[in-house]
Amino acid sequence: MANPTLDTMLTREKGAAALAELGYPVTKATLATLATRGGGPPYRRFGKRALYRFADLTDWAEARCSAPRHSTSEPDARPQRRAEVA
Repeated sequence: MANPTLDTMLTREKGAAALAELGYPVTKATLATLATRGGGPPYRRFGKRALYRFADLTDWAEARCSAPRHSTSEPDARPQRRAEVA
């Protein structure tokens, strides 16, 4: 896809292709499944078609990424609680 603007509306197929071009491996089937089960990017209906705003797709994909890591041995990015000393 040739440089969509943030407000460009994309079909599922073109939205998945745009994300894949950015390095996020998402298929149109994944977007369809998430539209029915929840957890996917926001979309609008235009007749029978689901349309995704390009900015919503990229925001959703970024939110699914972990924090940067330097090693596979690093713990999850979640803060660890310390046991209180009595």
